[in-house]
Amino acid sequence: MTKEKRPAVLIEKWFPVQELGIECQRENSSGNHPPPNRLHVWWARRPLVVSSAAILGSILGCNTNPDWFKKFIGILGDPIAAQKKIEEAKQTNTRVSNPFGYDRAFKYVPTDEQLEEFKAKLIEMWGEIPVVLDPMAGGGSIPLEAVKYGLPTYANDLNPVAFVIEKATFEYPAKYKDSLADDIVRWSNEIYQRAKKELEPYFPSQEGEQVFCYIWARTVVCPECGLQVPLSPNWWLQKKDNSKIAVKIHYTTQSNQCTFELVENVKMNEYDPDEGTVARGVGKCPRCMGTIHGDYIKEMAQTGRMGQQLYALGVQRLVGRRTKKSFRIPNEADLAAVNNASKIVENKLPDWQINNLFADELIPDGEKTKEPRRYGYDAWNKLFSPRQKLSNLTLLKHFNDIKQEILDKEEPERAKAIITYLAFILDKCFDYNSYLVRWDGTRNKIANTFDRHDFSFKWSFGEMNLISPGLGFQWATETVLDAYKGLAEIIHPTETPLFKQAKRLNTEQIHITQGSAANLHHIPDNTIHAIVVDPPYYDNVMYAELSDFFYVWMKRTLGDIYPEAFSDELTNKDDEAVANPARFRGFDVSPAELARQDYQQKMQLCFQEMYRVLRPDGVLTIMFTHKKVDAWDTLATALISAGFEITASWPVHTESEHSLHQARKNAAASTILLVCRKRETDGSGGWWEDILPEVRRTALQKVQEFMAADITGVDLYLATFGPVLGVLSRHWPVQDRSGEAISPDKALDEARRVVTDYRVQSLLQGRRGRFDPVTRWYILAWDIYQAPQFPFDEGHKLALSVGVDIDALRTQKQIYKKDGNFIVLTSPRERSRRGQVDVNAQSFTSYIDAIHTALLIYEEDGAAAVRRFVQQANLLQSDDFLSAYAALVRAIPAGQPEHLQLKDMALAAMDEKLDQLSLW
Repeated sequence: MTKEKRPAVLIEKWFPVQELGIECQRENSSGNHPPPNRLHVWWARRPLVVSSAAILGSILGCNTNPDWFKKFIGILGDPIAAQKKIEEAKQTNTRVSNPFGYDRAFKYVPTDEQLEEFKAKLIEMWGEIPVVLDPMAGGGSIPLEAVKYGLPTYANDLNPVAFVIEKATFEYPAKYKDSLADDIVRWSNEIYQRAKKELEPYFPSQEGEQVFCYIWARTVVCPECGLQVPLSPNWWLQKKDNSKIAVKIHYTTQSNQCTFELVENVKMNEYDPDEGTVARGVGKCPRCMGTIHGDYIKEMAQTGRMGQQLYALGVQRLVGRRTKKSFRIPNEADLAAVNNASKIVENKLPDWQINNLFADELIPDGEKTKEPRRYGYDAWNKLFSPRQKLSNLTLLKHFNDIKQEILDKEEPERAKAIITYLAFILDKCFDYNSYLVRWDGTRNKIANTFDRHDFSFKWSFGEMNLISPGLGFQWATETVLDAYKGLAEIIHPTETPLFKQAKRLNTEQIHITQGSAANLHHIPDNTIHAIVVDPPYYDNVMYAELSDFFYVWMKRTLGDIYPEAFSDELTNKDDEAVANPARFRGFDVSPAELARQDYQQKMQLCFQEMYRVLRPDGVLTIMFTHKKVDAWDTLATALISAGFEITASWPVHTESEHSLHQARKNAAASTILLVCRKRETDGSGGWWEDILPEVRRTALQKVQEFMAADITGVDLYLATFGPVLGVLSRHWPVQDRSGEAISPDKALDEARRVVTDYRVQSLLQGRRGRFDPVTRWYILAWDIYQAPQFPFDEGHKLALSVGVDIDALRTQKQIYKKDGNFIVLTSPRERSRRGQVDVNAQSFTSYIDAIHTALLIYEEDGAAAVRRFVQQANLLQSDDFLSAYAALVRAIPAGQPEHLQLKDMALAAMDEKLDQLSLW
């Protein structure tokens, strides 16, 4: 099919990048997350609003009215203007009521008139209602939005946990609306009542209180004095501006057991709860002050000699008409209940094993699972304390008893749906009741096992009281129920307009499968109009490793309901398309390189299958982001080699700034949408020397365009990757005059070079300034990553682009240190200790050395000393120094201490040059 017969779609010509970015933040930042996020844990979900925009932009014609499109996806006002009002209010420290004037976009229900117009547009464009496919559907955001708009939808995922989540996210709400709600409540309450009766003796409470959580510390014996040391990084229970509560550890020489005292209204000058007994894996005995080395702690854990000590309870009491949370120290009844629970677990273990309730599957050694294994957790059941096991498995036992009753009384498919939601309630209990949860004193709540995308070990862990009325299991029920009803509300309004003849949503047009995206055997060739996919982001998330936590329990709750999905011991990691070095340990070749090759090969097979099922005039829209060029190079090679060309690229700010796995990691905040078509070339390819000017022009044009849209930092660099890859893909395969094949990373390096040159000029704000390579690298590192820590590989590539040796920056200039695979920029004081900042120096080979020397003098001796220094070194007479100084201030984010120090020093010691510096 020629391009003339392949009409352009809207997303190839226009996309509301800024509006979507703001709406994504609204969707993610509210305390009330969208229904899919509350239904069940899944990792790296895409916001619903960008999912709907990607789908609709991929099937609507390029002449679609932008204002109509924005309203159709729920953007009913001007979010850019609203965001500006919010920022102005922050600067003036004033309050502003909701400036948006409309609800969050994902909640919008299109009108019948809009849907009729939508249908007409689709038929005019395609001659029929287009079919949408997401072959790597994960948590189901993309197919949910396709179903919401009444589109025939195919969804697939390799992972069985994802497969079931998709069923509950859009198939069952579409099929049953919210009619399952009463059944879920009725059967859930039956499980709760039976379990509560059995568990009550092990969860005593005092009169007038309701215990909602227990706070524990892991313990090891001090090798020096024999004290049983509770290990915790801090002793806070509640840390709010108006309420600070902590515990204080006590010990004596007569006993090797510590005790605790509750400290309310903490006064930091009297007691500092931040002084814990463990930091960075190394413990400290509070009695003898001896160091407890990390290897010793791991040995204790791996040999079963790490214990735990209950040190606080979270309770609720009725004060007047209000419920108030508070804390208390455990009493004898609490401790006796814990001991009794441990004994009953030992007695029940054989029965649990016989009835296959006990998750005795081993935890495989992996990229993420190595963390719990390091501390002796080598089987999935070991991730739970004795009383947590008692609570969880008692609920599981009664779930399985009631499951048979449901199957006996309900129609088979309806029973299947009810049981699935009940299993999700149990999963939520397991997620909030393991050794890997923690008490979050800043929010007065338990942070679940997966508040990050890993299995991070918790020195201090929380235990949820699952039978506490209105909390625990009942809270989990309410959360799942609310999510289910929210999903039904999102989906069912589209019943009539697009399926008028059926008088209901045609659920036969929803197809969910579990298998590899490289083998979509159930879909014929050239039949899909639009593929919208959010593939695994290289090495960002190890889905199979993480989901095993739920898989082992789902196998016991849902294995007979979905036997095709839960027949294996654990999830399929061999066919998963992620770059997982753990799968290639023990080979002579680098595990990281083998993982990269494996990811590229698997993604290419998946893209080839997408090519097969996509119509000749169809559209493939990919959501992708990664701060490493290697990830982009690998994905692009797979995509282009499979026969696709990139026709458009859009950066959308999708990541929540409050996300724990994003925080402090200079993670990319934008998702890049790559719009692709089947490539139409004769296969002759192109010459690198011929297309290089176009690559550079494209990068320059896009960096200017995206800067104008307030895209900054690493996202600005990533935003140019799609457009330059588009140039490369149109001429693929590409080789240089010597006959050497050109890979995508060559084009990405050019894009990086163009952006760095342009950013330097922007930081200079039109002034002239020549920086030495070391200073240029340092300034650009701050400008790109907006943080003092970033991946070593990226720092290396930046060094190549500015012409400096990355190893020399560390060994000779001491400007950074390595922490694993990361670069950590060193402070002036650290550089001074290593002999690279000398307060007596009068001349410098790098401007960053002069700046760091000035900062150290300012910190130690104050403004007068700095003034003397800059005058004696003639720094204020150097336009290049002043330009470097000003550029560095602008490169470092305003909230960073280094930014404030530089501005303070300029005010204090360079006041005659403030106009030239232009920092305010």
